Amino acid sequence: MHTDRTAPPCAPARLARASCLAGLLAGLLIPGGGFADEERIIIGTASSAGVYHVTGRALCRLLEPPCTARISDGSAANLQAVREGEVTVALAQSDLQHYAVSGIEGFSDVGPDDSLRSLFSVHGEPFTLVVRRDSGIREFDDLRQRAVNVGNPGSGQRGTMMKLLETKGWTLDDFSLANDLPADQQSLELCHGNVDAMVYTVGHPNDSVAQAIRLCDAAIIDVGGEAVDRLVEETPYFTRTTIPAGIYAPDQPAVETFGVRATLVASAETDPETIHTIVAAVFDDLDHFKSFHPAYGELTVESMIREGLTAPLHEGALRYYRERGWIEGDEDEDDTPDESEDTAEETAPDEPDDGGEGTD
Repeated sequence: MHTDRTAPPCAPARLARASCLAGLLAGLLIPGGGFADEERIIIGTASSAGVYHVTGRALCRLLEPPCTARISDGSAANLQAVREGEVTVALAQSDLQHYAVSGIEGFSDVGPDDSLRSLFSVHGEPFTLVVRRDSGIREFDDLRQRAVNVGNPGSGQRGTMMKLLETKGWTLDDFSLANDLPADQQSLELCHGNVDAMVYTVGHPNDSVAQAIRLCDAAIIDVGGEAVDRLVEETPYFTRTTIPAGIYAPDQPAVETFGVRATLVASAETDPETIHTIVAAVFDDLDHFKSFHPAYGELTVESMIREGLTAPLHEGALRYYRERGWIEGDEDEDDTPDESEDTAEETAPDEPDDGGEGTD
């Protein structure tokens, strides 16, 4: 987990114990009786194997305040953490953002989150089906009575899988085994032969998928059919998408599937100045941000402030977009940008700096 700053220890032996303690307390305490860690920006990500964690770390590298990219169980867990005030901002799939705002699916027990706000969307996330080549699985329907890792509870991949199963009229009982390992463990499970397939809703290229292909001769296969057609037609957050050919192996074909978008969200109660700072750190030099991962390569201002955002824009984000002239001044902060309105610029901000690839 990425943490930018740590307090120096009281190393010199000549310092009196009382002076050391006083120094530490002075460094930790802030006016009002709080602690300096309360000023830290905490970004809810997901498994360390996915692009969400890369995104969180990239944001922390762009920000001056102390910042932590926190590993989590995924989108549903992040949305709950936002609701409970445990994180400053968090990443979540566009479908789960919609469920949280509407109080449906996995959020039906807690009800709609009226305080959820959008900042922007990030990369597209294709629903990715990875299978052992010796499994005989050629399409999604071949998964019936097979061992499949569907993802841990609270993860976006599991949420998307459950929605697809519901549309097909399937349940987890249709598999011989429905494993619930997190993303950073599933490729080895596939390689050891404990499951025949794994699913992952993720930006590409991805280390977990690459590991499965490299170590156990796995393959990515198309996900389509009538159920996928209905999902795309009936829901505002699913779109058809393609995993490009050749990104994992020279002979890897293009893969047709469907997917969602990654989005950055916060509570309406989060300080607008903090949100403005986060948004400005990305859009003041969008080319720099895009350099952190290949999945960001096709990002544009217009797509990021319009696509996949069910929750209204946060006050701090909306102020920045108005300052840049990307959203009309009379657009209410409780309104999500209308995708039919052409008020965003196609180009990235002026004078981008050169930026290096983000690394763990």
